[in-house]
Amino acid sequence: MSQTIVFDLYGVIARTQTDAARARIEDLAGVSGDPFWSAYWACRPAYDAGRDSADYWADVAARLGVRFADVPALIEADLDSWTDVDDRMVDLVADLAARGRTLGLLSNIITDLVPRFEAKHGDWLAHFTERVYSCEIGVAKPDPRAYEICAARLGVRPSDVVFFDDAERNVLAARGTGMTAEVFTGPDQVASLLL
Repeated sequence: MSQTIVFDLYGVIARTQTDAARARIEDLAGVSGDPFWSAYWACRPAYDAGRDSADYWADVAARLGVRFADVPALIEADLDSWTDVDDRMVDLVADLAARGRTLGLLSNIITDLVPRFEAKHGDWLAHFTERVYSCEIGVAKPDPRAYEICAARLGVRPSDVVFFDDAERNVLAARGTGMTAEVFTGPDQVASLLL
């Protein structure tokens, strides 16, 4: 097994939005259910690749045919919904680093969230040799360039990397670049493969 391990962030180390957080966002938007979340996710790839927050929410509103009353509050609620982590995975990252594994992070993440997340979680993020964020490189997974950039920044070939992501499409794309890639199912899976 390779000494170079790359993790996705959301759905792997960081938690995805809670039901309460999603309800707060819907309340601020004044739109709920599938129509809202379809628009939210349809506009997300450009946001992950570096689009400005106000422009993203304007795109969502246009897709829904509405005007949002308080875009700054929507931005804030959205950012807050993406800051919690799985403590078991954080401990596993520290363990892997202590064992001398080279760690990378490859995340689809929006520009405004990076400083907030790093300020809150800088202690364990320091275990990563490279943190590659879609908003900073201008491409998001599953674009093959994202994986290639990540491997290059780690100073290895994609074939030298073991990658974990909770989205099958991202795992398949990683495999297409030559990475060994696994659909993440939990900390026990990672420990069984790497420790």
